[in-house]
Amino acid sequence: MPSSPTLKVTVAIPTYNRAELLRQTLAGIARQEFPSSQFEVLVIDNNSRDHTREVVAAFAAARPAPRYLLETKQGLDHGRNRAIAEGRGDIIVFADDDILVEPDWLSQLIAPFAAAHGHKVGAVGGEVIPIFPDGLPPWVAEWHSPLTFRPDAGPLPAQQSPMGANMAFPAWVFAKLGPFHTALDRSGKNLFGGGDTEMIRRVRAAGFEVWFAPAAKIRHQMPASRTTFRYATRHAFDSARSRVVERASQGGATGYLLARFAGNALKAAGFAVLALLSAVVLRTGDAKKSLVRAWRSCGYLYQIPRSLVGKI
Repeated sequence: MPSSPTLKVTVAIPTYNRAELLRQTLAGIARQEFPSSQFEVLVIDNNSRDHTREVVAAFAAARPAPRYLLETKQGLDHGRNRAIAEGRGDIIVFADDDILVEPDWLSQLIAPFAAAHGHKVGAVGGEVIPIFPDGLPPWVAEWHSPLTFRPDAGPLPAQQSPMGANMAFPAWVFAKLGPFHTALDRSGKNLFGGGDTEMIRRVRAAGFEVWFAPAAKIRHQMPASRTTFRYATRHAFDSARSRVVERASQGGATGYLLARFAGNALKAAGFAVLALLSAVVLRTGDAKKSLVRAWRSCGYLYQIPRSLVGKI
């Protein structure tokens, strides 16, 4: 589907201390086949302590040149909301600061909005393919599969949601539904995740379709620091916590969360036993996987009581 010549697009890249990865992302965006007069690039620096600003300045000759914004409120969703406030596009594309894109990425991602049914489309996500420049330990491989849902562009069923590393919304969605929920997703060193999923839930609840555009694929770089046991356990714990926070904001949450608490108490104990047994027979990878799953259950056990009493 060709892009519409009338659509203006904002590409928003929140970033935090990933200057050299950001450089690669901006280089790919600078090579887009999309008309340069029809899109802008915003880099939202969320208090980085590295040379992020200098990297953005190095692309001053690009067309369009990225616009640097400093967002001092810590958190990914504060960065996203700053982009919503500052963006001038009809479509706002959110991209991670560690992705590699093809020259037709932007055209493919916004194509569903430009089609005749575009008024029904409240969000579009593209394929996310993880890559591992430093290698991938076998024990963690099952958690890093490519995110792909269908071979052609079209709507997704309710149980499927695109990833925040590669997704787009029409600007009117935020005018109608409000900005991202800032209690979710990453802030500093925590590994919360869920602001994008919660926004997708609101889009669907308002009666709009969520589409997947497989041709708008990106490669998502996963350095060695994100394949360690320490990272995996932190991610599992904080992801579980963020799911509780998001679910607690919906109706009928109390009964659901109490059931999840009981179930995860059993899971935590069971996975801990499996980890011990795996360690005894020297199956280190299996022991690590079981411990990560146990720690995910601990995230539920930690957050559910706090959310039920309103201490999110």
